[in-house]
Parts: sequence; C-alpha cells; structure tokens
Amino acid sequence: MMVPFALMGLGALAAAMAPRLLSRSDWIDREPVLALWVWQCVVVGVLLCCALTMALTAAAAWDAVRGNVFAPAPKGVVEAYALSGYGPLAAPIALVLAFGAVWSAVMLTREIGRARAWRKQHRAELLVRSPVLPGEEPSGERLVVLESEKPDAWWLPDTTPQLVITTAALRRLKGRRLDAVIAHEQGHARARHHWLLHCSGALATGFPQVTMFAAFRDEVYRLVELAADDSASRRFGRTTTALALVELNEDRGVFGPCPSALAQVPQRVDRLLAPASRLPVARRWRLTATAALVPVVPLLVTLVPALRVLG
Repeated sequence: MMVPFALMGLGALAAAMAPRLLSRSDWIDREPVLALWVWQCVVVGVLLCCALTMALTAAAAWDAVRGNVFAPAPKGVVEAYALSGYGPLAAPIALVLAFGAVWSAVMLTREIGRARAWRKQHRAELLVRSPVLPGEEPSGERLVVLESEKPDAWWLPDTTPQLVITTAALRRLKGRRLDAVIAHEQGHARARHHWLLHCSGALATGFPQVTMFAAFRDEVYRLVELAADDSASRRFGRTTTALALVELNEDRGVFGPCPSALAQVPQRVDRLLAPASRLPVARRWRLTATAALVPVVPLLVTLVPALRVLG
C-alpha cells in the first residue's frame, strides 16, 4: 500500500471539495463560530496530509530519517510500509514538501512581523495624537479616546491590548449602542481572532495557487466579524447592534451603490435585523464532531499498515 500517495490524494480531494461544500451550506452565516471551527479542521487535515507524506517519503529516501521516524517501531512495522518500493520519487516529493513547510513558516513569520509593525506604527500614532501630559505616567490603559471627526473604534491586540475609540463615535453612539460596539471589539479580543487572520493570510499569500487557502482567508475575514456581531448581540440585542453598525459606518458610503472595502456591512446589518434560527443543538454537536474527525483521517490512513502488523 502506497500510503504517501494515498495521503496526497486525500489532501488534494479535501482541498478541492471543502470550499465548494462549505460555500453551498446554508448554515454558515447562522453559525459563524462553528463554521470557523470546520474551516480550521479542514485546513489542519490538509496540512497534516502534507506533513505525514513528507515524513514517509523522507524515511523512504534516507536511512537516517527512517531510523528516527520508525525508531520505536518493531521491524515488521517498517517492512509493512514497503519503503523501498516508493522508488526515485520519494526524495523529490520529500524535498518539495519540506520546502513548502519552510515556506509556510516564513510566510507566517512575515505576516506576524507585518502585524507587529502595523501595531507599532499605530501605537506611535496614538502617542502623537494622545500624548502623555506633563506629570502623567504612561500606564498602558486598555481604553484610548482619540479626538477625531471620523467615528471609529478598533482593538489593538498585543500583550497589553487597547480599545481605541474616537470622540466622533462617542458623540454619535449613545448608551447601549456604544456598549454594543465595545462588546463587538471585545469579542474579537477574547476569541484571539487576530491569530486566525495571521494564519489564513500567511497560507493564502504563500500559496496563491491553492484556492482553498484563499477561500479560507476570505471566509475568516468575514466570519470573525459575524462572530463578533453575535457576541455583541447576545448582550445588547440584535437591533441595538445593527443600529450601532449603521451609525458607525453610515458616512463611509457602505450603504450606497458603489462597493467599498466595507461592502459586507449591509449584509451584516440585514443578518442582525432578520436573523435566521440557529441550528439545533444536536446538529451543532454532530457538525463539531465530524469536523474534529477530519484531521484524524490522515492519521488513520498512515497507521493502517502498522495496525495490520500489530493486529
């Protein structure tokens, strides 16, 4: 049994079919947190297929790697994988996949570096626009209010995260609507959405030819906003959250005929004002368990020869 080729086929099938199946699902917008979980499990499953294929082909190509991969296994287990039968393709496949792993790490490092540079730049701008007054000590406050005519609010993730809100937003948003905007940003911070954005962005940038990674990035950007909307609406109501979104974005042209970078805001408002019912609890648990099994399948495929020998 050529396990590496089975893993490669399994990973290619998952990468090709998962975006299509998920795009046709009618529950994605109703359960954004569950959708994010499913996407993560599929991506981890594909990456695991690549990692296991790399390990087995490298073991077939080089004795030193084989000794490390199969060190605790009995001799019969090594023979069950028929590593000598992989032929001259083993070394090139292992090298290509190893390069892909290194490239993924480089892209993720670059993405994190860019995010840190962006946060550093914005924190420097905050110090300029909201300087420390004479006699005042910098305390790393979690809330920063900026003087601005543009209503806006955003969260700066870091070791000391800060919520930044402008005076225009404070003047425009009152009471529970302001609380809903703050709860939305806090939802991003609690769920560590910035890490999902970094990982999805790194994969899409590093492997633009893989459509699944581009779809993963686009869906993550959309679903994290829906999840944060739900987090705010559970505390302050859907109507209040929708009105807060409208008041915060109405001057940006997002509700006009011309599309913009915030073109998804009208859809988010419509979703809040006309919510679809959530999935039954039993179905949510089934989807969660099914998604969790996706990364397990490559492991089972890899262990089939060993289980046959040991069984």
